[in-house]
Amino acid sequence: MTAGRSGRRRRRRTGVLLAVLVVAAVAGLLLWQDGAGPAGQSPTAGPESASPAQGTVGPGGVPPGRLALARMQLDHLEVRGWDRTSDFRRQEFGPAWSDDVEVEFGHNGCNTRDDILRRDLGNLVLRPGTCFVQSGTLIDPYTASTIEFVRGPRTSGSIEIDHVVSLADAWYKGARAWDRQRRLDFANDPLNLLAVSPTANFDKAYRDASSWLPPNEAFRCDFVARQIEVKTAYHLWLSAKEKRALEAVLAHC
Repeated sequence: MTAGRSGRRRRRRTGVLLAVLVVAAVAGLLLWQDGAGPAGQSPTAGPESASPAQGTVGPGGVPPGRLALARMQLDHLEVRGWDRTSDFRRQEFGPAWSDDVEVEFGHNGCNTRDDILRRDLGNLVLRPGTCFVQSGTLIDPYTASTIEFVRGPRTSGSIEIDHVVSLADAWYKGARAWDRQRRLDFANDPLNLLAVSPTANFDKAYRDASSWLPPNEAFRCDFVARQIEVKTAYHLWLSAKEKRALEAVLAHC
């Protein structure tokens, strides 16, 4: 075999190896993205199987593949000013915690609030023969505090369900143009919902990442990744200030 022919074969083998590595990297990223489901669908586990995935994670417990995808998605989100054509009204997003939706857990016979409580709480006890959560324990992602939940007229309020991208923020950044079913789906999509403490939920209110981040700094990478995922899934835009805030958090993830 001549030296020239041997060199060409080595170059071909090297080229094939590089191609395989590139394909594997892209496939890994797409595999994580596939877990997020189609637009409007949630990547979260069902209420009965909410155990976190095992594997390598980055700062804040977020897998590197998810962070890479969030950065890529952020680069592609549109930046615009607020659409103030009409004021936000909660009723435009339909009745609270409706099961009549085309997103995960929809049409399962349970209200959305209990779906999220079953997904997010540990030490879970259900009311016999129902999907109602009777009691459980929440580690509030926003504050890292522990909340013992017991269902009752005076105690159920110890946990609230937050829209990670608030309904008001969505309204002014694209949702005003949606039909009522899409707004109802958005308001009940588990991708955009977290069980949290009432204090943190009240403090966050309608604000985006430019004016509010979780006091629990360990959760901030997860929080901004989730906001980016939601806005990507629903084609909502960002304000310029909001994008800078998201970039600043991701820079430390």
